[in-house]
Amino acid sequence: MRMGTDLKPFTTALRVAVLIPCYNEEAAIAAVVTDFRKALPEADIYVYDNNSKDRTCEIAAAAGAIVRNEPQQGKGSVMRRMLSEIDADVFVTVDGDDTYDAAAAPTLVQALINNRLAMVVGRRVHTEKEAYRRGHVLGNLMFTRSVEWLFGRTFTDILSGYRVFSRAFVQSFPTASRGFEIETELTVHALTLSLPVQELDTAYKSRPEGSVSKLHTYRDGWRISLMILRLFRTERPQLFYTLIGCALSVLAISFIAPVIVTFLETGLVPRFPTAILSTGIAISALLSFVCGLILDTVTQGRREAKMLAYLAVPRR
Repeated sequence: MRMGTDLKPFTTALRVAVLIPCYNEEAAIAAVVTDFRKALPEADIYVYDNNSKDRTCEIAAAAGAIVRNEPQQGKGSVMRRMLSEIDADVFVTVDGDDTYDAAAAPTLVQALINNRLAMVVGRRVHTEKEAYRRGHVLGNLMFTRSVEWLFGRTFTDILSGYRVFSRAFVQSFPTASRGFEIETELTVHALTLSLPVQELDTAYKSRPEGSVSKLHTYRDGWRISLMILRLFRTERPQLFYTLIGCALSVLAISFIAPVIVTFLETGLVPRFPTAILSTGIAISALLSFVCGLILDTVTQGRREAKMLAYLAVPRR
């Protein structure tokens, strides 16, 4: 599909909103707003400022964006505010650092509309070494493989901040993240509901002079890891607690095996505390299996409720 395809037939019937979360992006925000205004002339462009200490708000407003504020710090908090406040048929989310290709927006939107998708992700393709640090490439690969192993089919760039959502997707998505782990949550939401999604290649470039990345490699990497683990526990509880139950069972057997061997040989139980400990661990393993079964039923009900919310939105 050709980049920059004219969307005029669609945008006259559908409301498109471009949502840009920002924190200290005075060096880049004007170019982002201008480029997306050119790419999607019929769209409303919103800049949500997250306690910036520079002139981000002033510059964004001068460039023609609708500027609003979110005092609770964190990209996830800003995304939750944006998606709950803005009413549109198509939502385009992009970072305010001028690293994503605005010219690709019409193609992403058209793919969403033509293919009746829930979400389209702009997969980052970079040629500049400064655009994507090696540590971030490795981290993204690790997180992508983890999500694929835990939740099945997945994307090749789960941390991309360039996405297009349908109205139905937004209204079915219960945001919980506060930081950069929001992209992981969006991805897992689509995967657990088996929603129709697509990835398209988009150019990714280095930040302009004066713009600094807000992503902390180790701190945010740890938060993303915890988010994947939490989503694994809440979205696939039966497997999660089964793995714990199996580990506890192996531990209980390793403790009780010598006691059983001694008993068979002598008829005595000389390590009675060990027998009690292994019994307790075995009971914990059984409880873990039972918890997994019960919570899986609860999760299924939650999943059905989210799917009903997705299906309740009229299609155009």
